[in-house]
Amino acid sequence: MFNQYMVEIELPGVFTAEFASLIPAQRARINMLIHDGNIKSYTLALDRSRLWVVMVGDDESKIEHILDSFPIMPYCQANIHELMFHDSAVHEMPRISLN
Repeated sequence: MFNQYMVEIELPGVFTAEFASLIPAQRARINMLIHDGNIKSYTLALDRSRLWVVMVGDDESKIEHILDSFPIMPYCQANIHELMFHDSAVHEMPRISLN
């Protein structure tokens, strides 16, 4: 069984053109990691100051290895917290009405 981690990523105070140019590659990497099951949730604060990422991995070093693959990480700082559990609503298909 894999451990779960809450990663809080502090984004830079000013989004330079260089940083902004990394966002499409970041989104592509995140989408791949979600598809592969390494990321359970990915959340951006309204003021764009922080990201919160729930990740799954063997240990903290595995999480750090995955974080190193994020294109934006040279501009950010991350704090990793191991979780006891992470509950979330399951996405369900809408119920079909026969009326």
